[in-house]
Amino acid sequence: MYIHFEGELIDLRNIIITEMKNLPLEEQRIEVVERKGLGHPDTICDSIMNEVSVRLSREYIEKFGTILHHNIDKSLLAAGEVETRFGGGVIKKPMKLIFGDRATFEANGIKIPVREIAIETAKRWFRENLRFVDPDEHVHYQIEIQPGSSALTDIFKRGGRILEANDTSAAVGWAPMTKTEKIVLSTEKYLNSPEFKKRFPESGEDIKVMGLRRDRSLELIISMAFVDRFIENEKDYFEKKSIILEEIREFVERNSGFEEIKIQLNTLDVPGRGIDGIYLTVLGTSADGADSGQVGRGNRVNGVISLNRPQCSEAAAGKNPVSHVGKIYNLLTHEIAKDIYASVSGIREVYVWMLSKIGRPIDQPLITAVQIIPDGTEPFDKIRRRSERVVDYRLDEIEDFCMKLAYGKIPIC
Repeated sequence: MYIHFEGELIDLRNIIITEMKNLPLEEQRIEVVERKGLGHPDTICDSIMNEVSVRLSREYIEKFGTILHHNIDKSLLAAGEVETRFGGGVIKKPMKLIFGDRATFEANGIKIPVREIAIETAKRWFRENLRFVDPDEHVHYQIEIQPGSSALTDIFKRGGRILEANDTSAAVGWAPMTKTEKIVLSTEKYLNSPEFKKRFPESGEDIKVMGLRRDRSLELIISMAFVDRFIENEKDYFEKKSIILEEIREFVERNSGFEEIKIQLNTLDVPGRGIDGIYLTVLGTSADGADSGQVGRGNRVNGVISLNRPQCSEAAAGKNPVSHVGKIYNLLTHEIAKDIYASVSGIREVYVWMLSKIGRPIDQPLITAVQIIPDGTEPFDKIRRRSERVVDYRLDEIEDFCMKLAYGKIPIC
């Protein structure tokens, strides 16, 4: 986007496209990728807080025709206490879900039931995603959401089609995903699919997949919470674990294409120690009695934690979708990177960096830097021009993108 100012043509977008000489990650010798599954305590926090933002956004639009200030991006899921038993354990202390941070409770004399929306949204998410969690009995709720500061709420009062950034923040996205990233992501999704749960009901939703690639060899270390009501004794546990491990192996071999594959499941297990030597839960998540969760510690916005890649420090989950660049740019950089890779020929790998400046319109980043590893088949000037057009187009369409975020049409974890 350019404007004329005192006789000069000024670039408001500050788009810089540069060539990288790096070796693409797919060709590097070592790669480490992690995926925290649906029932992992961190994923629970990210998912619920983002859904609260979606519900609040809809409420604000319905009542006021626009999205008001809110950031529901602080949360803690404190683990409860259980006694696991073969054939089914007991809940001794429920989990506690603590909500933060800021929201608009009233505008134009109309009150918004923020507390009720937050709790009901959480309960609905538990019912729809964790088979054995009763949100009324197994979870307590603590609301610490407060009204926002005058400086940040004023951004929304100023109005306009495009709001100003509420923070100075940076984000980075990339494309394409490597084979390791894809198989780590798809393995967890398969293990938490309705089909898999129907066949293996003893498999809980709390699953973590850690992938290590050495050259063309892949090792997956998987943690899966077993549900104690489906396990009769220690022997039954190891038999069912063995069957599931073989099922995982067949899935990975069908879908990954690596020369050598090694898969391990629940490596802390020790035969002969009874219930203390195996991974059992009562509710299918370690949050029922072992592990707490927190917003921002889970998957990045493309669904995985890729340790070889540059990372954004912002948690996207729960942030408002129209001015909080920690959410908008976090997801938009990945979308732009995917668009460039898909539509511009001659590219092996692309990284997109965006930096905001608080108070500057979100469609005018302080800088958008695109780093491209070319494949040598196209002149780089041609790649640069086409890539810049993609960035410009996506920034022109940022209002539509923000509304997709507001209505929860783009996943964040």
